[in-house]
Amino acid sequence: MLTPESWAAARLGHRFADPAVLEAALTHRSAGKTNYERLEFLGDAVLTLVVTALLYREFPVADEGDLSRYRAALVSGSTLAALASELGLGEQLRLGGGELKSGGFRRGSILADAFEGVIGAIFVDGGFEAARGVIEQLIADRLQRLPVAHDLKDPKTRLQEELQRRGLALPVYTVESVTGEPHMQYFAVACEIASLGLKARGEGSSRRRAEQEAAQRVLEELASEARA
Repeated sequence: MLTPESWAAARLGHRFADPAVLEAALTHRSAGKTNYERLEFLGDAVLTLVVTALLYREFPVADEGDLSRYRAALVSGSTLAALASELGLGEQLRLGGGELKSGGFRRGSILADAFEGVIGAIFVDGGFEAARGVIEQLIADRLQRLPVAHDLKDPKTRLQEELQRRGLALPVYTVESVTGEPHMQYFAVACEIASLGLKARGEGSSRRRAEQEAAQRVLEELASEARA
């Protein structure tokens, strides 16, 4: 298995001058007090800025609504988790015993948050241009494969439309827990459709992200039932 520094150089194209920053970015809060939460907060802002500027440049005639849909698709929790998985980020994470046993290194919410933590670490270690270069390289393929903006809808919207199509009541989202410091909270949200007996849980660094993940899991359950 690659060392964290070798992994970052090979998969991200960034050589860390300060390995301690990378170590923090790869440490889940269950494994230590020095972890990726603060770096995740920073990485989220850097990622959003870089993707926003890139879309503004690449789609010169797109309006604000279309640009927002494109950005939402590229920085969604599911997209970041997929990128993290492709990079083998989960294998580099340091997790506490409980998270390790429950397969936390494969969990989408952890992978997405850790990905943002790594972006934050690159920004701290190498500055904005280093972070921008890595982000643009990693999302280049997905940028080229973006569908037309009208077809891009987030999981909550898609779930709402599917339930309306079936003539069912809208889902109920319930915050089950909020942990962490006020400036760095972590949310667990349940999405329930009582009429179908479905309930799924989502987690994330914001309530919106947790709700979107919960909605996506309900959509996956609905799709699985349809195939059965």
